Amino acid sequence: MGGGIEHRMVKVNGINMHVAEKGQGPIVLLIHGFPELWYSWRHQIMGLAARGYRAVAPDLRGYGETDAPPTQSSYTVFHIVGDLVALIETLGEDQVFVVGHDWGAYMAWFLCLFRPDRVKALVNLSVVFIPRNPKWKPVQGLRAVLGDDYYMCRFQEPGEAEAEFASINTTEVMKIFLTLRDPNPLMMPKGKMRDLASKEITLPSWLSEDDINYYADKFNKTGFTGGFNYYRNFDPNWELLAAWTGAQVKVPAKFIIGDQDLTYLMPGTKDYIHQGRFKKDVPFLEEIVVMEGVAHFINQEKADEITMHIYDFIQKF
Repeated sequence: MGGGIEHRMVKVNGINMHVAEKGQGPIVLLIHGFPELWYSWRHQIMGLAARGYRAVAPDLRGYGETDAPPTQSSYTVFHIVGDLVALIETLGEDQVFVVGHDWGAYMAWFLCLFRPDRVKALVNLSVVFIPRNPKWKPVQGLRAVLGDDYYMCRFQEPGEAEAEFASINTTEVMKIFLTLRDPNPLMMPKGKMRDLASKEITLPSWLSEDDINYYADKFNKTGFTGGFNYYRNFDPNWELLAAWTGAQVKVPAKFIIGDQDLTYLMPGTKDYIHQGRFKKDVPFLEEIVVMEGVAHFINQEKADEITMHIYDFIQKF
């Protein structure tokens, strides 16, 4: 991926973090999800740089060329948000714009909850703020509603999902995930990856073989444990976040989701978004955009539209 995107390593929070960046001007910090990399933002980096911003996209802890600490407990919400705050420090700005997708959105909500002083405004994609329910441990709750084969539950057991992913080619793993368009909850009974890999996958127009190969090359080197460790800290995060029960996210925010996104169709999510509770938890939520016919990897599938949505919002501040 050329286009004048610069790459460097920075020291943050005791680890080395790989950062891709381009442009001059106010900083927009772009935070990726699973199973992704800085590369998921390639189009937004170019588009925002062309509009007078400095776009900065790290590989998160455990991903790509950023360090991957070996212990599962090194991937809590405090570690990840700590990395991001330290990264903002190294960029030399008091405040930045933040854009998150998937796990990046999850972490961006908490970055804004813990350190609103560091964030001018937030644009989050795909994953709503998840307020802490003191009666409902996340993984337990997911198992009760969706069963053991639900992918977040299957990712819990160290080594198990790794073995499943290793049973097929990493290129196929990336194709399966990035082309996923089934809006129903993602079930991963044992052997499902091999079944999916045996089917012919036609890449959509927004995803090239080169894109797939870039991801596959990086995940071949790192494996997926770093990414799985985010899921494995769902319950520990729930325990750590007890003091923030009922706390509100108080930064100006915009939220964008596709109507074919499996997160949009999770039980309770539509009601949360459209019946006022989301706005109660995020009082400065100014816009909610539901894009028709769009699935989970929204920033890649609708690259130009997402760049414009980000720009239209942040240029107000």
